[in-house]
Amino acid sequence: MTHKANITGIILSGGKSSRMGTDKGFVTWRDKLFVQHSIDALKPIVHEIIIVSDYPKYDTLGYKRVEDSIPEAGPLSGLYSGLKESNTELNLVLSCDVPLITSDILEELIARYRKGTTAVVCEVSTNIMPLVALYNKNCYKVCESLLQSGERRMMRLIEKLDNTSYLVLNDKQSECVKNINSLDDLKELNNAN
Repeated sequence: MTHKANITGIILSGGKSSRMGTDKGFVTWRDKLFVQHSIDALKPIVHEIIIVSDYPKYDTLGYKRVEDSIPEAGPLSGLYSGLKESNTELNLVLSCDVPLITSDILEELIARYRKGTTAVVCEVSTNIMPLVALYNKNCYKVCESLLQSGERRMMRLIEKLDNTSYLVLNDKQSECVKNINSLDDLKELNNAN
C-alpha cells in the first residue's frame, strides 16, 4: 500500500450551504461536526490535512486552511486550491458533507491507484462522485485550465483527465458517501442511524 507520507487529505468546506441554511462543515451529527467525521476518516491514512475554506472559523480545528484561489468558482476552485497547496503526489479529497465516510473506503481508493493514474473516483450506481476521490497533484493544472476558460463543473474535470479509474461501491458502501445537503437529509440521517 502507498505510504501515508505520500498522501495529503484535502477537505472542501467552502460551499454556500444554501440548502442546509448554515455552514455544513459545522453541522453536528452524533455529537461531532460533519468536518470532524471527514478528518477522522482521513487521519489514519494521510500525512497532512488541508481544509479549503474562506471561513476563518475552520482555523479552530488546528489544521492548515487555505482559501479558494478563485472565489465563487465552486468545488473545482476548491480542489485546485487544495492540490496547488499539497506537497504530495497523491491527495484524498472529500467534501465536508459526507459524515458517514469511513477510512476503509478511502483505503480502497488508494489500493485502486496505479502509477500513471490521474484520479480514482467513487461511483455509486453509475453516478460519479468527484468529491470522494483520490487525485494526483498534477490534476491542478487541468483544474486551472478549466477555471481559466470559465468552466466550473467537476464533471468536466473528470472528462478531461487522461487516466481515471473508478471504484464502484456496493449498497452498504454507497451509504457511506451520501451527501447530507439539507435539513431534510439530516433528519433522514438521524432517523436511519
